[in-house]
Amino acid sequence: MKGKIALEEHFAIDETLLDSRGFFPDDVWAEVKDRVMDLHGRRIRLMDEHGIETMILSLNAPTVQAIPDPKRANEIAIKANDYLAEQIAKRPDRFQGFAALPLQDPDLATRELQRCVKDLGFVGALVNGFSQVNDPNNIVYYDMPQFWDFWGVLESLDVPFYLHPRNPLPIHSKIYEGHSWLMGPSWAFGQETAVHALRLMGSGLFDKYPKIQIVLGHMGEGLPFSMWRVDNCNAWIPNRHNYPAKRKIGEYFQDNFHITTSGNFRTQALINTMLEIGSDRIMFSTDWPFENIDHAAIWFDAATISEDDRLKIGRTNAKKLFKLK
Repeated sequence: MKGKIALEEHFAIDETLLDSRGFFPDDVWAEVKDRVMDLHGRRIRLMDEHGIETMILSLNAPTVQAIPDPKRANEIAIKANDYLAEQIAKRPDRFQGFAALPLQDPDLATRELQRCVKDLGFVGALVNGFSQVNDPNNIVYYDMPQFWDFWGVLESLDVPFYLHPRNPLPIHSKIYEGHSWLMGPSWAFGQETAVHALRLMGSGLFDKYPKIQIVLGHMGEGLPFSMWRVDNCNAWIPNRHNYPAKRKIGEYFQDNFHITTSGNFRTQALINTMLEIGSDRIMFSTDWPFENIDHAAIWFDAATISEDDRLKIGRTNAKKLFKLK
């Protein structure tokens, strides 16, 4: 398929490059480093080869979210966003941008979001999970009360928010001890992000701000498979669930969430996701440079879905959500 739009596609700046180092063995790091620092060379050649017209670019993880000092987090976010805007200006026909945000301080994050959308022309924000604030072991999730004004501004700007994974902190990772292979994209990323997303759904956030749209990668971080059970666990027990939200969790999933195929190139998983959330809320992505563009594109172009759904997932859903020309 030609004209695909991909929206979980990462870059790094010098200050954030090493945040990606720990996920890869020594003999692979040189390749990953070359990929993540490149924008206009190999990346565009691969886009051309595999029918990707546009990438929406975002900073690598966890970067800004892992800087406990709010002032320093803001400085790095501004630097990364300015760099990204400069690169997009060189190829506006191929690239769009997500803002990096210092959510250690909701006011700083709000101002940076407004600047990126209004002044830099970014089409949304991508945030790498929870933020560490002041103390490296002090973390905040975005259903907490101090973030609700930020969410109100996001809704008023009418741009989506991509909730991207990061690993849980070591102090919260006892279950993974002796099994480091479960950290990162194989499991911990998805578990951490799915719980964060469920917190948002159950908090009542979408009752107050019903137009907010959240994007999850990796075929929904396991949530499409689990959503029925989340709502129906022990359904024979009256008032089993107790949370501030006014509706079933699955209703928010269907109304306020979108899913991408980043890093999950499995037709069975795609069909399950289509049955749960609908093909109008799924979008193609690759997760370059951490996954392969050819793996993503070759799989998607041959997936056993209808051509109408392929066009929507590969292109038109993203055009509509991000108001791309």
